[in-house]
Amino acid sequence: MPRGLPLSQAIGRPTASQLASLGTVLCLYRADSNELVGWQDAVSAHACQGLDSEGVRESLCFTDARGRCCWRLYLLPDSDFLAWDRLVAGLAIRPAGSDDASVGERLWRRLAGSLGGQRWRMCAVQLHAVEQGSGLAASLAPLSSLGSATARRIARLESADGTADSPPSAMHA
Repeated sequence: MPRGLPLSQAIGRPTASQLASLGTVLCLYRADSNELVGWQDAVSAHACQGLDSEGVRESLCFTDARGRCCWRLYLLPDSDFLAWDRLVAGLAIRPAGSDDASVGERLWRRLAGSLGGQRWRMCAVQLHAVEQGSGLAASLAPLSSLGSATARRIARLESADGTADSPPSAMHA
């Protein structure tokens, strides 16, 4: 049974300090922005948990004032699992969507996302709390072999562009 708050009780977004404690994460962001704009736009967050043929997949989904997902952070083998569990314990938990889609379905989603302006990019980052914890910065994070394989799998499932080892373009938000 998933733990967490009922869906109607989603809390605001996690603090910069909480995010910095996660270690290396895979960041998915809208292709028309940069890595940290989604955190700035977010008003709430919830945890997503899903299972597919390759294992468990966990993410933090950040939503904007219109209720749209604007930023997503994925747990990687390189992440701090204990910090992740502490953070997720205070968030609502929702099941991930149907992620075991066929190649045709993933291509269709990518095309529909491109036409609708919802394309995603990704990069592996380490987040840092700045300005006495009120701001967030990101730096490039190297990945282990298993972390890179996991990031490629997530990118394929989410139809995200980019590589897990590309440097972030924005350093502060």
